[in-house]
Amino acid sequence: MAKVRRGDTVEVIAGREKGTRGDVLRVLPKEGRLVVQGVNLRKKHQRQIQAGGRTMSPGIIQFEAPINISNVMFVCPSCNERTRLSIHREDGKVRRYCKKCDSHVDS
Repeated sequence: MAKVRRGDTVEVIAGREKGTRGDVLRVLPKEGRLVVQGVNLRKKHQRQIQAGGRTMSPGIIQFEAPINISNVMFVCPSCNERTRLSIHREDGKVRRYCKKCDSHVDS
């Protein structure tokens, strides 16, 4: 189970984009990867195709490619530092807590 969820802010800790922060757009738990906004940008040369009565415009498309989940670290919204998360179960609900400031992460 990945502790990082869609909408969380993470910081890249390894690779070419080291030190960059961004929001998680998509989590791919089976592959152990996630897509972060503005990180690992790739270019794809797209040719014009017709699908479902609509035409997709040709050109160079820029998109975020998935990166390994081990290369990012969660950024706590309250202390604004990268940290690990702990999980506590209270009244049948799972809650995530910051390990540095021990504050509740989920809204």
